Amino acid sequence: MLISSATSTPSAISVASLSRSATSRVSNFANLEISSKISLRGFRARVSSKAVVKVKAMAELVEDKESIKNVQNIIRLKKSSSEIDDNDNVGHSLTFIDVRSEKELLLGIRKEQEAGRLPSNVAAGLEELYKNYRDAVLKSGHPNAHDIILSNMSVAFDRMLLEVEDPFAFSPYHKAIREPFDYYLFGQNYIRPLIDFRRSYVGNLSVFADMEDKLNQGHNVILISNHQSEADPAVISLLLETTNSYISENLTYVAGDRVLTDPLCRPFSMGRNLVCVYSKKHMNDNPELADMKRRSNTRSLKEMALLLRGGSQIIWIAPSGGRDRPDPSTGEWFPAPFDASSVDNIRRLADHSGPPGHIYPLTLTCHDIMPPPLQVEKEIGEKRVISYHGVGLSVAPEMSFNQVAANHENPEEAKAAFSQALYNSVTEHYNTLKAAIHGKQGLNASTSTVVLSQPWN
Repeated sequence: MLISSATSTPSAISVASLSRSATSRVSNFANLEISSKISLRGFRARVSSKAVVKVKAMAELVEDKESIKNVQNIIRLKKSSSEIDDNDNVGHSLTFIDVRSEKELLLGIRKEQEAGRLPSNVAAGLEELYKNYRDAVLKSGHPNAHDIILSNMSVAFDRMLLEVEDPFAFSPYHKAIREPFDYYLFGQNYIRPLIDFRRSYVGNLSVFADMEDKLNQGHNVILISNHQSEADPAVISLLLETTNSYISENLTYVAGDRVLTDPLCRPFSMGRNLVCVYSKKHMNDNPELADMKRRSNTRSLKEMALLLRGGSQIIWIAPSGGRDRPDPSTGEWFPAPFDASSVDNIRRLADHSGPPGHIYPLTLTCHDIMPPPLQVEKEIGEKRVISYHGVGLSVAPEMSFNQVAANHENPEEAKAAFSQALYNSVTEHYNTLKAAIHGKQGLNASTSTVVLSQPWN
């Protein structure tokens, strides 16, 4: 449910000139606007004190540490949301916060629809979402699954209703909202019970440590990745939270506009650092808006240049321009091909930022927990299929453009070769993760280039 990222960096822009102009550009107005919105939204995010769960009662139901962590986080969110009286919520309906059963939760959807606060299509989407999430978490076997389901979904529906009542406006660069309501923790809570950690793996932990060393030195890190689901940011954060918490919490994602407009996605997106762009795949859905989208992407690219100029940035980008999808004839999943111009744009942006930049291929295998529609859809409001499953994350060593380009005299051929080399690396790691998870080989699927581990054990 988090974020469906897509890349669309305008190729006609001079990356070097953008980087130079970023140093002379002071975004006081944008920063003031963001601060004002965060302050107001945070004020409205606090909810009834009746929503505080009893720590002891819930803790007694927990037997495994992943469940413990989920319960503790739910308690923290509920407490942070109950600091002021109901009268201070500026008209926001609190229907979902105080529910104590599935029946009350579903009745709440109908109540909000009848009151005219929930459009019928959104109400139907919430009910479908609840049932799919419930069934997936129950399959996990968590001893306190019912409590986790009700707690997570009541908070999720409250945030989604707020997005219908008063949609949050994302700026070209969005900083994760962590207080007074912690949207990052909210997203972590929601996805955690969908991951089967017993059958999940991380590849090449030492490379993630190398990234953190470079970030500590003020360098920038670019992750060129495939993209599998709306849950990708949470999957990355959850798999690295015990070993690389800085990366988990400070990653900036290049995000497509669809997750910024869908009320079921926006609350999760609000908890992530984002550079917001319009996807190439949807650039001409409405031809009248195409020029506006291109201008918006130009502003976003300037924001990214400004970020990189400051150093110590780690940015995730999916140069395929959207999520992976299975082969229609075989049903097999594979990373979607990369767009060479998108890879080259971000590469040149990092090169001209000032601080050293490093590019790493990153691989995700997590489509099972929240697969996208089989076909790219124009309309907002896709059906959410949710499952409990193992997931995987792996990274390859840094890849040098200059080393690849040395074998090509033609600059365009060099760009294409570098993009292909990154894609080949992602595909290699994907096949290893696939063997570990779907082939049930576990840690034995490790190879000479992909060393799998389970750092949470």
